[in-house]
Amino acid sequence: MESWIKALVEAIHSTPYQSVIFLSGGASQALGWLMSVPGASNTILEVVVPYSRNSMAQLLGKIPTQFTSQKTAEEMALVAYNRALKLSAPGKQVLGVGFTGSLASSQPKRGDHRFFLSTRTHNCLRTSHVTLLKALRSREEEDKISSQFLVKAVGHMCGISAMVNLELQESELLQEKESNFDENDELQQLIDGQICTKIYDFDTDGIRNAERRIILPGSFNPLHEGHLRLLEIALSMLDNAVPYFEISAINADKPPLSINEINRRVEQFRRAGKNVIISNQPYFYKKAELFPGSAFVIGADTAVRLVNPKYYGGDYSRMLEILLECKRTGTTFIVGGRKVDGIFKVLEDCEIPEELREMFISIPEDKFRVDISSTELRQEQNPEDEEK
Repeated sequence: MESWIKALVEAIHSTPYQSVIFLSGGASQALGWLMSVPGASNTILEVVVPYSRNSMAQLLGKIPTQFTSQKTAEEMALVAYNRALKLSAPGKQVLGVGFTGSLASSQPKRGDHRFFLSTRTHNCLRTSHVTLLKALRSREEEDKISSQFLVKAVGHMCGISAMVNLELQESELLQEKESNFDENDELQQLIDGQICTKIYDFDTDGIRNAERRIILPGSFNPLHEGHLRLLEIALSMLDNAVPYFEISAINADKPPLSINEINRRVEQFRRAGKNVIISNQPYFYKKAELFPGSAFVIGADTAVRLVNPKYYGGDYSRMLEILLECKRTGTTFIVGGRKVDGIFKVLEDCEIPEELREMFISIPEDKFRVDISSTELRQEQNPEDEEK
């Protein structure tokens, strides 16, 4: 490993970025460089090499029109970015990397020797296209150049400026483009299903070494003291967790929230100094897939719905299969008491299948009971307004 590469990798590992990398057709040496320098576990969440046609189709959910292309690299980076969102630790920035190349091989190629490299963060998509001179280098040498590009690109997205010798000839083509997003662009991408979450870390105390999230989902229209108290009590029952509220922009029975409405609700958390996640999943088991290993704070009424086969197409076995998969990934549900049909009920009043009971943790009534709801508060404040 050249000294500048080692120095750049060390700098990458010292940043708060965590990445998922998808590679096909080159840049293999970059993985060795990134993994062999101490601190790789700070940076690398996952590496996948979708080399076969079927592997790439499974990764992207389709067969690309052209495997070595700008579009395929950008789609790989987007899938990697969403994967990184799911796997990252609380408080970390995430990076998705997609690389696809057509380099020198054992048989001469009719087309150009080229590669596309795309990197995606929350506010930027950057893509490079390099065309190499044919018959100038061996496969290993072309792989080295593409690997240098990848490490340089990762460093750039992590905010690192480095002197990089990329060893290109003057006649070799390098094309680069960059697209930047603001918060509203991200929210629109979320509503459109391109990205799965947007995370607002308004409270970074204790977030540095935390291993998991504790998440209270809801509409928070408005956020009130009962919500804050419930999450506080639930947090006291877990070690080494970071508290988050969560709002789904997508509702199973209503139109998606508008960007202005999302911003209005997020502002409540900004003022309160509390972390909030905006997701595109209205169902709890889907939220669990977004954040494996997390603890979700729910009411007793929601616990009843969660194990009701009605919400799984009436299939009891399907309900059990889905929730057992959540259980295997470490998901738990912390259940607070809630009024159900006018009667205050706690977890012990709910019928939970034996196989799932370990997933559910009860908050005793003497620790938490708040009967007021956001709907009631909203009706008190604006009695003529309907719920949004």
